[in-house]
Amino acid sequence: MQRALMYGLLTVVSAFLLGWFVETWMGWVLFYTGLSVHLAMHYRNFSRLERWSREPVLDASLEGDGEWDRVFRRLYRHEKDLLGKIELREREIARLIAAVHAMNDGVVLLDGDFRVHFCNRTAERQLDIKLVSDHGVALANMVRHPDFARYLARGDYSRPLTLRLDRYFERVLSLYLMSYADDCWLLQVKDITQTDRLDSMRRDFVANVSHELRTPLTVLSGFVETLQEIEVDEDTRRHYLQLMGEQSQRMQSIVQDLLTLSSIESAPPPEDQLVDMASLVDKLRRDAEALSAGRHHIVLDSEGQGDLLGAESELVSALANLVANAVRYTPAGGTITLIWRISPEGAEFAVQDTGIGIDAKHIPRLTERFYRVDRGRSRDAGGTGLGLAIVKHALSRHQATLEVSSEPGKGSRFAACFPASRVRCE
Repeated sequence: MQRALMYGLLTVVSAFLLGWFVETWMGWVLFYTGLSVHLAMHYRNFSRLERWSREPVLDASLEGDGEWDRVFRRLYRHEKDLLGKIELREREIARLIAAVHAMNDGVVLLDGDFRVHFCNRTAERQLDIKLVSDHGVALANMVRHPDFARYLARGDYSRPLTLRLDRYFERVLSLYLMSYADDCWLLQVKDITQTDRLDSMRRDFVANVSHELRTPLTVLSGFVETLQEIEVDEDTRRHYLQLMGEQSQRMQSIVQDLLTLSSIESAPPPEDQLVDMASLVDKLRRDAEALSAGRHHIVLDSEGQGDLLGAESELVSALANLVANAVRYTPAGGTITLIWRISPEGAEFAVQDTGIGIDAKHIPRLTERFYRVDRGRSRDAGGTGLGLAIVKHALSRHQATLEVSSEPGKGSRFAACFPASRVRCE
């Protein structure tokens, strides 16, 4: 500013002296010439500023004359600081969005009319929406479910909505709507399918336990009342006591299997003890022969030598259940083959029988607690309905899997397959 004033004052003084001592018109010419040059310089700098204001960029070459240069330097520093703050804010927003996308729960931001403004990838998968194409679309038009429509219309969002959508193949979602900012809504979507399934399994488990214990308890109660109220002969009394003993033994077996299953589920990971599989397989063969009592032909087919790392008690419980099932459900005269194989991929213990077989539709549910293909036949055979559940949990704790193949009328094959990491070859 001082430079501009000095230039103007010098022009005025020079023009006055020239007009006073030489010619008046010459002073005026000098004055107008100096003023024009001064205005031209300001116009050029103003033009630069005007062009920059239309498209402001961080340009270090933006320079001017005199005070204009200081103005341009201040604009450059201001623009540099502003761009730095914007870049920092964009990084923070990008991290926030990345964190929202990484959440296991779905998040949908809605306006006052419940139109989608943002959603994370989890919500896109859960609700089958696409933010790119569905931005600004009413959520009710995408989640077409009567319960959800009633939930929005009711206006009471203090409790979450449990939604079961058929198109998601038994997926259960919990939707919780909450307000934020000015007339905006946040929808939290939580996948509770597993929790719902566990609750259902727990209810079924309690119902099944009650059902399994009700029959022997009813029999025991009936016989006790009969013996208390009616005089019976010794043979009848002995028969009643025998039946009562059988039912007591049945309840004891159910409780014992429940305790075994509970201990396996709650126990810490199995220790890597070396289990002598040659001895264990031979013991299983002898147990099969004792349980069969000569009614079946028991065959042992062993190939390769090696042992397993794990908890011997759990392995015995799992493999013995497979053997016992084969004996129970194979008619007299049938053949039961115990197979032990060692290969580079791992180890396999299989029980193959020529029994009644299982329809394919039942195979996926065989390891469920108390699931029975034929309830009457299972009880007659002495099964508790927990054997394969014990097998499943014991094997899973050893990173092993249970493979089942069966055909009605031709027999079944149950194979416990162990990974190579569990095998120690001699």
